[in-house]
Amino acid sequence: MATETGDGTTDSETESDEGLSPYMRGVTVTTTATIFGMLAGVVSTMRAAGPGDTSGAVWLIAAIVVQFLLYSAIGIDTDEFGTKDYLYIAFMTFAMWFISWGILLTAGV
Repeated sequence: MATETGDGTTDSETESDEGLSPYMRGVTVTTTATIFGMLAGVVSTMRAAGPGDTSGAVWLIAAIVVQFLLYSAIGIDTDEFGTKDYLYIAFMTFAMWFISWGILLTAGV
């Protein structure tokens, strides 16, 4: 059922060709960036050999790159992404990686 929005369009008119509304697209991108950031933090904790090891950053970069492949696979058009979208995804992934890895390193896991 289409409902009218404030600008006179209906919800069904604002949906993309894939059937994903802009709201669900945003929720999906944010959730994926958060989960991948936390997973990268956990993997960085498991794989880092010591204080001088930079493999944690490699896992962060891998998590960011894999997300764009996943978005294409689930039907989100990454061609529509602008600079702001790329920076948002990279920052959200970095922030969650940094927080989760920091907590795990402090806890001595």
